[in-house]
Amino acid sequence: MQRMWWTIPGVALLAGLSVAPAPGTGGPEQYRVSDGVMPDVGCWFWTEREFEPDGYRDFIDLVAAHAPYKLLTTSIRAPLVEVTDREVHDQVAAAVRYARRFGIGVVMDLDVRLARQAFRRAHPDELQEMLRIRPVVFGADGPGEVCIESTDLNDHYTGRTTHYVPLSGRLVRVYAARGPAGEITADALVDVTGRCQVVEATEARVVVRAPREVHPEGGSVYALVAFTHLTPDVFAPSLLEFEANTLRSYADVPLAGVCKDEWGFPPCFETQPAHNDYWYSEHLASAYSRETGGRDLVRDCLLMYAGDGRGEAGRERARAINVLMRMVWQRNAEIEDAYFRTIKAVFGSKALSATHPTWFPYPDVREVHKNGLDWWAATRDLAQTDEITPFSCRTALSKKWGSSVWLNMYYSTDYEEYVRELWAGALGGGRVNYHPLCPREAPVFDSSAALLRGGLMRGQCRVRLLNYISRSPLDCPVAVVFGHAAALNWSTPAYGDAGVGVANALWEAGYPADLIPTSEIATGALSIARSGRLRYGAQEYAAAILYHPEFEPLATGRFLDRVARRGATRVAWVGPWTMGPDGAPLDGKAGLSSVGGSEDVDSCVRRTIEALLAAGVPPQTRAIAETRWGLPVAIPPREGSARLLDRTHIVVSAAREAGGDTIRGTVALGPHAVDVEAVGLVAARWRDDGVLEAMAAGGLRRFVTEGFVLELREPVDLALWRDESGHWRGVVQGLDGPPPAELLALTRRWGRLSVPPPVPPM
Repeated sequence: MQRMWWTIPGVALLAGLSVAPAPGTGGPEQYRVSDGVMPDVGCWFWTEREFEPDGYRDFIDLVAAHAPYKLLTTSIRAPLVEVTDREVHDQVAAAVRYARRFGIGVVMDLDVRLARQAFRRAHPDELQEMLRIRPVVFGADGPGEVCIESTDLNDHYTGRTTHYVPLSGRLVRVYAARGPAGEITADALVDVTGRCQVVEATEARVVVRAPREVHPEGGSVYALVAFTHLTPDVFAPSLLEFEANTLRSYADVPLAGVCKDEWGFPPCFETQPAHNDYWYSEHLASAYSRETGGRDLVRDCLLMYAGDGRGEAGRERARAINVLMRMVWQRNAEIEDAYFRTIKAVFGSKALSATHPTWFPYPDVREVHKNGLDWWAATRDLAQTDEITPFSCRTALSKKWGSSVWLNMYYSTDYEEYVRELWAGALGGGRVNYHPLCPREAPVFDSSAALLRGGLMRGQCRVRLLNYISRSPLDCPVAVVFGHAAALNWSTPAYGDAGVGVANALWEAGYPADLIPTSEIATGALSIARSGRLRYGAQEYAAAILYHPEFEPLATGRFLDRVARRGATRVAWVGPWTMGPDGAPLDGKAGLSSVGGSEDVDSCVRRTIEALLAAGVPPQTRAIAETRWGLPVAIPPREGSARLLDRTHIVVSAAREAGGDTIRGTVALGPHAVDVEAVGLVAARWRDDGVLEAMAAGGLRRFVTEGFVLELREPVDLALWRDESGHWRGVVQGLDGPPPAELLALTRRWGRLSVPPPVPPM
């Protein structure tokens, strides 16, 4: 429980860490992320244990005693239960009220994927289908035949329950096509469905037989079948209202917020190299027809797979892919936004929308087929990601959603990796949403307890001190603006390439970069500030790189050209730009008359860094280039310095100890020299007139700089800042008694944060 020595109006709410309410009282505002300050956040996954009588108490008791968590992002991983069940509602309500006794808010996952059977019963004709395209095999003579099997899909939502299993299979169409695969044109397709025979159609397979006479000389015959899966169709007309009603059914539960985790189509763990599987439904087909002026999605899927990539046929194919993938990311974003707005309508404006829209935590082809890279349009209260999501995405999302920090849900089988994530995040502008330590064979409760041993939570408590002195995200002086359409379109070499490599190279040089899709230009999220600089949220950029703009409209180039002409942001571009959104020829250079010419990536990055140095933009600590999950990443180290947008400067040292290493001597906090003795971190910000405005440090003994001296006999974790009237106020943590006299000489307005003891060794 967080306690205050005396009443300090606003401090408890400011931190989102209020005094624990009496059972059954209060509202979600007591646990909100208030004024950009982040409370400590952990994950809670319900298994069968939580559904036993009072079974939720064990976990709450554990974290109340040994973790600083004030919010728990919570999801069900138990079989044979759904969030629409009354018994589940009542157990959640009891758990939420019990957690509130300890000042802990529960953010509950009420996503439709946790009520798939209920949705199926209510809307049996609105389930997701997968369209699978396979050639019919003909022998020397006689009929041809093909057997197309379904696939059993699953993810963390379904690991302990029914997967996204196929429920039925059906034949949709059979086409005869003149010419080999890769050279097929629309006028070469003949619908021969009526002349073919369905030998078998079950949830496991569809077998189709075609007579010999439909096989064109030198051509192919393709069967297109659809399997219905146990999950709502992303384009289902009843989906938004079903989810809204689910949330409304929990209106009587004092939730701190609601989760939507990794939304999108069911995951395809393969990377779709053949492009012969497509998410499909009659609702999507109708929407596609309206969007394209009457085109047939089934036929176009065959052209997207096996169509001629040359000339007018190639442009037609590229245009079809562009339309479909734009519809995919926009519809997924619409669902995310509707969920966000329903959370606010049902639970109040201060209820938190959680967790992360990222599924595979890297913007590559897997995420393309999951959600169309909708991360930047998936509405949240604050930036949220998971696992190895590139730091350039994390920081960009913090700018998009106005977050002081980003929040990354993290898990590993290795305790030390959590320590690294904590301190790298402190340098990279973010915090950790603690997922239980994740050896697969360990029970969730035991894994959670294992995470709370050692010094990790001590380090977490020191990092959270930064939340009190700054409401500002990491300063990233470069924007890498990647072509959204090109990254989604498999007809070009840029497919699946969102420019992470460019952003990584800048991070590795000490220049953090935000990674942003070009679609954010059309929405107005990327704009031109009064200063003339390119702006994304609170961030104004000294430099920008347009990466692979193929298929962009000329408006994209004209916008960035206006930025370049203002002269405040250096703009460069990399990659071809020979086609517009409709696949028609387009000279991208015509819209970039004031932008540096197309260069290779290495030259572009090098010249951008040279321009930043020439403009007097100092580098920050270099990120470390690594390979994780087989992918290149750039991760800040566990010691170094960083700069926030409000000019708060941070020095971190935790290369050896989870709770932080000793910092002793003179350190540079931006242009200011400070004589320091502290543990883990020290941070400060000065006003323009040179007066110290805020500072924070772990295990502080000494902080001496021009015009300010603080020396303590015993080390103290503290954060100190000036309020709107210019008077000092602060918080200390881990003290049993009153603040030392040296602190009371500065101000008598101190709040206290507890530091929970670690779980004892086994």
